[in-house]
This record gives sequence, C-alpha cells and structure tokens, in this order.
Amino acid sequence: MKFNELNFTDAILEGLEAMRFETVTPVQELTIPIILKGQDIIACAQTGTGKTAAYLLPVLDKLVRNGHNGTNALILVPTRELAIQIDQQMAGFGYFLDVASTAIYGGNDKAEWERQKTALTSGADIIIATPGRLIQHLTMGYVKMDQLQHLILDEADRMLDMGFFEDIMQVVSYLPQVRQTLMFSATMPPKIRELAKEILKNPEEVSISISKPAEGILQAAYMVYDTQKIPLIISLLKDKEIPSVIIFSSTKLKVKDITRSLRNLKFNAKDIHSDLDQSEREDVLREFKNRNVQILVATDIIARGIDIEKIDLVINFDVPRDAEDYVHRVGRTARAQTQGVALTFINEKEKMAFYDIEKLIEKTVYKVPLPPDLGEGPIYDPEERAARKKSSSGKKPNGFKKKFKKKPSGSKPPQA
Repeated sequence: MKFNELNFTDAILEGLEAMRFETVTPVQELTIPIILKGQDIIACAQTGTGKTAAYLLPVLDKLVRNGHNGTNALILVPTRELAIQIDQQMAGFGYFLDVASTAIYGGNDKAEWERQKTALTSGADIIIATPGRLIQHLTMGYVKMDQLQHLILDEADRMLDMGFFEDIMQVVSYLPQVRQTLMFSATMPPKIRELAKEILKNPEEVSISISKPAEGILQAAYMVYDTQKIPLIISLLKDKEIPSVIIFSSTKLKVKDITRSLRNLKFNAKDIHSDLDQSEREDVLREFKNRNVQILVATDIIARGIDIEKIDLVINFDVPRDAEDYVHRVGRTARAQTQGVALTFINEKEKMAFYDIEKLIEKTVYKVPLPPDLGEGPIYDPEERAARKKSSSGKKPNGFKKKFKKKPSGSKPPQA
C-alpha cells in the first residue's frame, strides 16, 4: 500500500513526498485506519517498524482537518532521547503544516526549563514528554490539558520496566476523560494489559511480528570467558572496514572500560551512559550519526527509540538480561530493510539467558569459533560436546565471513 491510498490531506502527502515516504509499513497499514476512525488502540510492534509515523500521521491529519486550539496530543515516552527523536520526526512531517510540537524532559538547566514552560503555557499542539518531568510542570498549575484529544504511550513496556506506572496514572488524572488513547509496546506482558484496562476504552488490538529480529540481520554468537571479550572485539574490528558499530554492555562501568580499551588502541570510539549530561549525550549521538565516530559504546539507554540509520555491526558485550531487549539491541542494525550483523558474547553464566533468547526468536543462533590465538571458550551446551568439533550449535549463516572486508594492506585503525 502507498501513503496516497490512505486519504490523507494534501498537506500531509506533500510532507511525506518531501521526506520520500512512499510505501506503508504493516504496522502503519493496520493502525492508521483505526486511529483515523477515533478508536483506542493497543499495538504491539518492535522498534524499526515505523510505529512513530503510524500514530503521528493520523493525529496530524486530524489537526489539519479539524483545526486546533491548545494542546491536542500528548505523547509519553520512557527516555529523553526518544522524546527528542520523535520531536525531530514531528518537525519533518509537520514542515508543511501549521503545527507546533515540543519535547519535555529532565536533566537540563534553568533556561531549558523556561523554554519548556513557555511551550506548555502557550499550548503547543503536540507535547512529547517523559512522565517525571511532565509531572513537575503539571503540579505547577500552568499546563492546560482541557483541549487534549489524544494520549499516546510509546514504548509502554519500557516505561513500566522503568517504574513509571504510578507516574503515568498521575499524568492521566490531569487529562480529559473523553479522549483517544493509543498504546504502542514492543512486548505484551501482563502489566501492559493491566495498564491498558486502566486507561483504554474498548481498544482495537494490532500485533506486528513481535519479538523477531528483522530478516536482514545476520546473527551470530561467541562463547567466551570474560577475559576474552575485549581481545575478541579487537580481533573483530582490527583492519576491518566497518564504518558504524554499536557495542552494548550491561553497566556504565563496563561501557567506560570498553571505551578506554578501544581508545588506547587508537580506535575512534566514544561512550554514552547516564553519567553524561543531556548536551554531552546529544553531542555524542550527533557525532556518531554524522560518521565522525566509528564505534559507540552504550548501555541500554539507547537500545530502544534512537533512529540511527545504516548501523553495520551491533555487538552485545553481555547477553541482555531480558530476552526482549535482545531484539531491540540487534534492531539497531538492518533498519529500513537494509542489512547488518549482530554478534553476542556469551560467558559461562549467560548460557541459559541466551537460550531463552533463542526460544523467543524461534531460531538457533550460529556459534562462531573463537580465533585460535584467543584459545577456547566455554561450551554452549555441556550435553553436546560434539558441537565443539563442529564449531557450531546452529546452522552457519551464509556469507558470514565475507560480510566485512579487510582493509587494504598497510592501512591503520581509525584514529580517535
């Protein structure tokens, strides 16, 4: 289906054409007609499926058709990074429209607080906010939500994982009871159902290929001891033409250690984690997006919700604690029907966690033998020691070794 088949206004279609949006994704095809009809919806769709446009476009279309006075839509998100990303995408879609949006999030200075207050008191048409910071503004008494018609929860499961249930309900208490509520979540655990019962009215349900990495992702894993992880990264990256790499680790201390090790070896690497203030994090992401930084080392703070195109390689330095987080980490690559590689390092304590991931994605991930100079790692399945001789407990992906080319002889690692 093409966007021009969705009966959007000419102004919306002009914006889509300017952004070169032509073909509707499955989540957009299923959700946009429901949203245009005014029904509540609970949609299950993983990152990279086009869900942001799925709710922004019909809301914008209604604003254009019906006019707007005051804040019309509130989008709640788990992180400031996602708030900024949606605000940027909103600016692209709204380029030809008389519609204003603003991102509301914490971790900023007095000037930023005043900017947010001005946007809220002047009645920005669309507000994209983290729950905690929005509550701070709401309790001051100057935020007017009486004209609000749409409440949208993006990455709802992540917000609940971060303990935002009570904050969400507090925000809802400030909103009109008559409204359209749209909930988008990558997974559908019981707590999401509980939240849906609280704030949605007779919602339509849509589920799009949840918990499955994109087809374009070439997945593989290494069985390693912790002491082998950094040497393995060096072996994987040294003298390879890999323009854009994200390395995910479970803690900010590990992220700092990995980055320090890479920079000591003259790799062009930077880290992003909660110790950085907002402007520093934005600077790092901007450099990475612009290809001024080759390797981004990160905690799960950016595993969801950050739209960075053409990531060539994702490395899970640790196995994600939640199987669903694996999908979001590896989903940073192979976006928009491109191809990419996702590698996971599994130590002896993480075997069951990775087995849970394989059950979730319904696929046995190929286990790559370690380079000979690193020695042997743990065995994935102690009951199948024969797998050691075969160097695999799964089918070897076609073309795995050919994905990344060697640099020309004599070339040096990218400099920091």
